[in-house]
Amino acid sequence: MRIADVFFDNVLAGQLVEAEYVQEYHFVYTPSYAGPPISRILPVREEAYIFKGFPPFFDGLLPEGFQLEALLRRRKLDRLDAFGQLLIVGGDTVGAVTVHPHQ
Repeated sequence: MRIADVFFDNVLAGQLVEAEYVQEYHFVYTPSYAGPPISRILPVREEAYIFKGFPPFFDGLLPEGFQLEALLRRRKLDRLDAFGQLLIVGGDTVGAVTVHPHQ
């Protein structure tokens, strides 16, 4: 199981969790988070969002094309490991949302 901390404007907003044995992901807002939603499609709520496959919002934060190819070669990542890619590039995204490995 891998966990990533998701920040909005440098404030911890929630966590993205990759299930260990199935292609399932959970995103849950931190109970104390009082900021805006990280996305219009993920309004702030107490219940976890459950995705069968990598969540589209987080997929949109990943590089594409030449940048993706360079990342895969440089870091020796599996092309299908979107969560691993996010853990590497998530601290340098465009916009207010950043993603970092859970401490």
